[in-house]
Amino acid sequence: MKVYLVGGAVRDRLLDIANDNTEKDWVVVGSSSDEMLDLGYRQVGKEFPVFLHPGTQEEYALARLERKVGKGYKGFEFDTSSEVTLEQDLSRRDLTINAIAQDIRNNDELFDPFNGQEDLNKGLLKHVSSAFSEDPVRVLRVARFAARFKSFGFKVAHTTHKLMKDMVLSGEVDALTPERVFKELEKSLSYATPSAFFKVLSACNAYDRVFAPLSTQSHQSHSNKFEFLDDLNTHQAHLKFCIWLINEQVDDIDQLCQRLKCPKQYEQLVKLSAQFYGFVKSFNGQTADSIYEFFAKTDALRRKDRFEDLLKVYQLLSVDVTGINKLKNLLGAIDVASLDKTNIAEAIVNEKKSIIELSLNTAQ
Repeated sequence: MKVYLVGGAVRDRLLDIANDNTEKDWVVVGSSSDEMLDLGYRQVGKEFPVFLHPGTQEEYALARLERKVGKGYKGFEFDTSSEVTLEQDLSRRDLTINAIAQDIRNNDELFDPFNGQEDLNKGLLKHVSSAFSEDPVRVLRVARFAARFKSFGFKVAHTTHKLMKDMVLSGEVDALTPERVFKELEKSLSYATPSAFFKVLSACNAYDRVFAPLSTQSHQSHSNKFEFLDDLNTHQAHLKFCIWLINEQVDDIDQLCQRLKCPKQYEQLVKLSAQFYGFVKSFNGQTADSIYEFFAKTDALRRKDRFEDLLKVYQLLSVDVTGINKLKNLLGAIDVASLDKTNIAEAIVNEKKSIIELSLNTAQ
């Protein structure tokens, strides 16, 4: 039984990326499920044996071979017998830069049968073997890695790009589950340069398939395509999600959110962001009634955190929200106890409209 560190932890060490949050994945060669259980590991994998270390809780997977038997990333059969070698296990991985193993018990010796270190030096995202095309999630992962490592100058290898286009053409990417698409999307948006994620998907024709009913055509108005998403003053994915879709139709956004099964936090905020973007850009020219409706429909005074996020989205788009914030504070400071109790709901509405009207007159 031998244990090797594999995947992202090895890759990031070689790139000299100091990241304490990088998950450590381990592969176990020459063992069995029974032996792992006897050693105190806890099995968590159903499709193939993955075990949690009794102390660190890190994942240890038995070395495995896999065979494609159906569509999608779940359509595989696995062989985890003790005869499976380390090289055989690495051969099923997505990219060469993720197919490097490290023997930490033997002077950190590297095992790199597919020249991953060379591709790291060249800045290439290159598939390990033709088996890459058997798992549609890999199209998303390549796009995500392009976003994560854009600052390092990484590009998708021509042969890998062709393989990805073939996967789209064959319909393999249509087997992607909403949950997995959203997971890769969310991770990509958390990076400093998420534009590469969308550009790679567009280049292999996956964007329109994965994010239907959107189309890359809707972004032609941006002279630099998706790069308006890069280097924003936030790492919060839900805010960038709104900026990505800010110019889309609300009905299309709604369909996309249903398709991707987005969390409510994302769905509500992105629809409000798109709906009121034009309104907020010309806020100073709005009427008192329309401003009242804006605060009512965004539920600004009750859903304070969501409204704060909404204003953050607009600020990231260089919209001045100073006046909106000032007015929101004035509306929030209304002394309800001092109002006529005969019809308190109507009294509150009238007081809000009076404050808005006064604010507009003062600003003129």
